Amino acid sequence: MSTPPLFSPVTLRDVALHNRIVVAPMCQYSAVEGAATSWHRIHVPTLAMSGAGLVIVEATAVRMDGRISSGCLCLHDDAQERALAEVVALAKEHGQAKLALQLGHAGRKGSSAPPWHGGAQLPLDQGGWQTVAPSALPFNAADRVPHALEVPELAELTRAFAAAAERAARVGFDLIELHSAHGYLLHQFLSPLTNQRTDEYGGSLERRMRFPLEVFAAMRAALPARVPLGVRISATDWVEGGWDLEQSVVFARALKERGCDFIDVSSGGLSPAQQLQPAPGFQVPFASRIKRELQIPVMAVGLITDPEHANRIVAEGQADFVALARGMLWDPRWGWHAAEKLGVKVQAPRQYLRGSATLRS
Repeated sequence: MSTPPLFSPVTLRDVALHNRIVVAPMCQYSAVEGAATSWHRIHVPTLAMSGAGLVIVEATAVRMDGRISSGCLCLHDDAQERALAEVVALAKEHGQAKLALQLGHAGRKGSSAPPWHGGAQLPLDQGGWQTVAPSALPFNAADRVPHALEVPELAELTRAFAAAAERAARVGFDLIELHSAHGYLLHQFLSPLTNQRTDEYGGSLERRMRFPLEVFAAMRAALPARVPLGVRISATDWVEGGWDLEQSVVFARALKERGCDFIDVSSGGLSPAQQLQPAPGFQVPFASRIKRELQIPVMAVGLITDPEHANRIVAEGQADFVALARGMLWDPRWGWHAAEKLGVKVQAPRQYLRGSATLRS
């Protein structure tokens, strides 16, 4: 029996993945002062044993003011680097998946409470901080007005992204993903709904893309050539007059020209006015369009939980990888169960091999 496409190996630069299953980055809101904790030392290795070929660790800010919440990871100082290095070492010692880190900056969506505390923006006297954005436009009407970044500040942020990428490679991450989706800072620069600048970083599509492309180029230059660097994008804002698939194709082409190794295609998150109807695979056509036009590896995401559906997406050439988020939280052995359903012997720790007929030696 031939290997199902979902379980076929693939290589990005020098990094070999044993299948096309990806654990998408998911915030855990469990860091302390930006540093990983015992939760991460349990959580990430668990996902590294999920049967996935790649685990992308949650959105990690390049500066403390770039955190989504006070419980989000940051990679800006030595203490944060040491804490994350412990997580990576454990995951690599016991897991089978390669590891990636998603680096980003929350922009105007930062300074928020964890979702189990409502998720609203934190007041300055209750642990909150001043947010930043391309333009002085808050996400919600009740939020503080973000500081509109000045050009010298953009250069400082670019250096912070590059420095975080260097740290991520140093602690042992195999791949890096730049977060340019879900309404966070780089997405805010891309969308005309949030970028109303009149300088060289606003206005036309080329100018709105300028800062995200500068950040990507700085990160690529900071990373060893062997380390793949990809980008997560929101293919559309789901708002009339906002960022859309046509602009996403142009942006992805510019990224590819600068050495981007993959595009992780999601959508939405920029505006409370978004209108979308989620359904299994509803974002796959976005990934398929970018893959078809640019011949670049893409990840498909969005309510994909059935192994046969995931396998079909790869088999039909709609995407090169299928990424699961909440489905992996609920079933952190999804890769094993997918292998069982598709007739594949998945890689797993030998301590667990006797748990299923499919996994026995």
